[in-house]
Amino acid sequence: MPIVDSAIYRKGVRESQHVTLDLTFEDLHEHGGFAWIGLYRPTAAELAAVAEEFELHHLAIHDAQAGHQRPKLERYGDTLFVVLRAARYLDEPEQVEFGEVHLFIGPNFAISIRHAESPDLAQVRTRLEADPALLAFGPQAVLYAVMDEVVDGYVPVVAGLENDIDEIEEEMFSGDVAVSRRIYELLREAMAFQRATHPLVGVLKSLEAGYDKYGVDLELRRDMRDVLDNVYKSVERADTFRAVLQNALTVHSTLVAQAQNSEMHQIAAQTHEQGDQVKKISSWAAILFTPGLVGGVYGMNFTHMPELSWTLGYPMALGMMVASAGILYAVFKRHNWL
Repeated sequence: MPIVDSAIYRKGVRESQHVTLDLTFEDLHEHGGFAWIGLYRPTAAELAAVAEEFELHHLAIHDAQAGHQRPKLERYGDTLFVVLRAARYLDEPEQVEFGEVHLFIGPNFAISIRHAESPDLAQVRTRLEADPALLAFGPQAVLYAVMDEVVDGYVPVVAGLENDIDEIEEEMFSGDVAVSRRIYELLREAMAFQRATHPLVGVLKSLEAGYDKYGVDLELRRDMRDVLDNVYKSVERADTFRAVLQNALTVHSTLVAQAQNSEMHQIAAQTHEQGDQVKKISSWAAILFTPGLVGGVYGMNFTHMPELSWTLGYPMALGMMVASAGILYAVFKRHNWL
């Protein structure tokens, strides 16, 4: 259901609630106060109706419809258009999920548009309605409360990423090649977290620059300054995470390369050793083959063979065997085969 909640507030108290935008507009015109309209993935027609009623700029409406915006603040006359990137840590898959919320803040209206499940703006509305003194500040109080909710949501994300990085540091020297993939995934999440937090510093600074011009209450300024302090902490942690993970990826890649080189050296050494063994076996086979060949020739016992009736024939055959074996041994030894 696109319209999550639509209510009119007067003096910090919820006065009326309407199920249609037309009734909300009519009530606002007749009785005053300010309207807070909460939308979840609204249709183009619903956005067009809101834009026409509150005279919202068409470029801001286009951004709100398209989504996938980076955090930013834009002023169109006395209307603010704010984009925030929420984040939450999912324990089961150990991943960071990012959401997006758009805010239109005007003199008598606050329009919140969610494009994801987080942040939980119903919780923000409940908390604000329980604090009439804060809600009495009007649409600016809604802006503060939503930004505070988004920034507070970064705390468990920081804790989750920190825990994941600690686990990676323990696994880095395990020799598991899959660790590189996990480091890369965490690095992507850290970079996305940077993109969600870094621009918020500029957003809050821009708001601060307009406090005097737009008459923002002193107490609300202090609250927004507290939000800025928390943003600074998240930005610092995001920067640290990215630097640590980049170094971890470099170190692990080096360790994997060294392990692979060591393995290649071992394979090369084994191959060389096997080659030496083959050389030795081949050498001794050749040495033993030659005397066997001579003995085989003279062992055929044909009637007409040279040197059969020669007195020195047998010593000569033995000499040929020893000489051939000796010559082959000397040759193989000289070439380091033995």
